[in-house]
Amino acid sequence: MCDNTLVMEPCQAVPEGTPALSDHDVHHLLTHVDDWELVDGLLEKVFHFEDHYQTMAFVNAVAWISHREDHHPEMVIAYDACMVRYSTHTVDGLSRNDFLCAAKVDHLVEQ
Repeated sequence: MCDNTLVMEPCQAVPEGTPALSDHDVHHLLTHVDDWELVDGLLEKVFHFEDHYQTMAFVNAVAWISHREDHHPEMVIAYDACMVRYSTHTVDGLSRNDFLCAAKVDHLVEQ
C-alpha cells in the first residue's frame, strides 16, 4: 500500500538549477511507493490489466493526475499493460514530485 502522506501532498514547481534528489533520499522515498524501481535513473513501474479497456481507463486516469499536478510521466501502452516512468527534466533526475505522482498512480489501482 502506498504512503497516503505522499498521495495527499501536491506537486510543487521545481525551478531550473534545483538539484536532483540524493541517492539517500531516492532510496528512502522508494520505501514509500509500491514496487516502483529505478531503471536508468528513472522511476518506473509496469501495471497489468485484464484487457485493453482497463488499460486505457488507467491511462486516462494517469493523464488526469498529470494535468492536475502539472507533472507528466512517460507512458508505454500495450493491450493489457502500461509502463509509467517518472523523472524531472528541470533537475535532470528525480525530484520529490516523481514520488508524489507515483504514490497517486498507485492509489488509483488500490481502489
